[in-house]
Amino acid sequence: MMRALIFDCDGVLADTERDGHRVAFNEAFAQKGIDAEWDVPTYGRLLRIAGGKERMRHFFTENGWPADADDRDAYILGLHKLKTDLYMQIIGSGQLPPRPGVVRLVDEAIADGMALAVCSTSNERAVNAVVDTLLGSERKACFAVILAGDVVSKKKPDPEIYNLAKDRLGLAGDECMVMEDSRNGLLAAKAAGMCCAVTTNGYTESEDFSEADLVVPELGDLPDVRVTLKDLRRLVQ
Repeated sequence: MMRALIFDCDGVLADTERDGHRVAFNEAFAQKGIDAEWDVPTYGRLLRIAGGKERMRHFFTENGWPADADDRDAYILGLHKLKTDLYMQIIGSGQLPPRPGVVRLVDEAIADGMALAVCSTSNERAVNAVVDTLLGSERKACFAVILAGDVVSKKKPDPEIYNLAKDRLGLAGDECMVMEDSRNGLLAAKAAGMCCAVTTNGYTESEDFSEADLVVPELGDLPDVRVTLKDLRRLVQ
């Protein structure tokens, strides 16, 4: 029986990667005088690596570290904090709407008494801002668990964050349905013993989702609803 609906954040609640995180990374690089700019295809390749700090570390290792990065760990932390501040400004501006069907599905789950959660590898402050801005404070208050960033030691595709969600919710994996948008997220959910539906986006539509219980381009709003809570319950059962 399905008792919890768990959302990834970036790419699921909103198309934040291309027009949010990527833009904020580039602005952070510019402010720090770093000779780097991640265009849309470059950032798509970097998304194969889960976590913003991990992406920067990978990029600098391959392309050369900035001259003032004497303490690489501290440099990455400081640069990521600046990037997060810039990203928060983008979210606060209201430029990024929720993906089609997200608010509708959340409302269906709330009306049904379903437990709600968010599990993301992004910065905790940014994830909370996305949930609050896109869904509103009343809906956010209905989420039993919001896990993000460095709450776990291993990023997706490791199942650690979903295993932690199970513990916090007090549920078994087969009582949970996860909404993801990437292969890394799908593998993490499946390794935690959960069902997983995938809503693809421009960055992930060509990935392998053969293990998913459902794959759709979006959840959909009226009159083109693609996925309902009833559909998800049927998949779990």
